[in-house]
Amino acid sequence: MMKQARELQGKMEQLQTELETLEVQGSAGGGMVNVTMTGKGEMTKVAIDPSLMKEDEREILEDLIVAASADAKGKAERAAQEKMKELTGGLQLPPGLGL
Repeated sequence: MMKQARELQGKMEQLQTELETLEVQGSAGGGMVNVTMTGKGEMTKVAIDPSLMKEDEREILEDLIVAASADAKGKAERAAQEKMKELTGGLQLPPGLGL
């Protein structure tokens, strides 16, 4: 049983590394704002359509960045959950042992 626990711990560490390199992209405004995040939720890139770079569009742009970030974060969380499900074979882990 201890051997299995060590194997699971090693797989969990590998999964953490995979999530750091996994990239997901969220978008808003019909693709006018795109945000790229790692599987751990760290934002790495923001792409903004040049047509939004007007002073009177600033508030819209700010809202779209927030929406794209939320979209990317949701995708990152779902990807992490899927990878965890693959790792554990669908078994529920006790609270505190997840990602």
